[in-house]
Amino acid sequence: QLQFVESGGGLVQPGGSLRLSCTASRFTLKDYAIHWFRQVPGKEREGVSCISLTGGIYYADFVKGRFTISRDNSKNTVYLQMNSLKPEDAATYYCATNNLYSCPFPVGSVTSWGQGTQITVSS
Repeated sequence: QLQFVESGGGLVQPGGSLRLSCTASRFTLKDYAIHWFRQVPGKEREGVSCISLTGGIYYADFVKGRFTISRDNSKNTVYLQMNSLKPEDAATYYCATNNLYSCPFPVGSVTSWGQGTQITVSS
């Protein structure tokens, strides 16, 4: 099973920014599509953004224009730059793959998850 490590979460005020990182020690992220999901307690995990093997990018409508996904192959890391954060963006964010190459992909197809990083948006 592939293993991810997410980082970069924390407390931010509404309108603020955070950058999440997703990395792995035992495999190469550029060889797979990598998806960011998020989840709040009591709700289903939902897709946020995805970057495919070929660099194709997907954003959920609720983050378009505010979030940017990118990949640094030299650091084996996928980033999620989150700007203009809203209270409703507060959640635990996970990176994941389904061992395939295209985006987006559904939660049910995920084969490997990270442990998640928590975002709190509050004044």
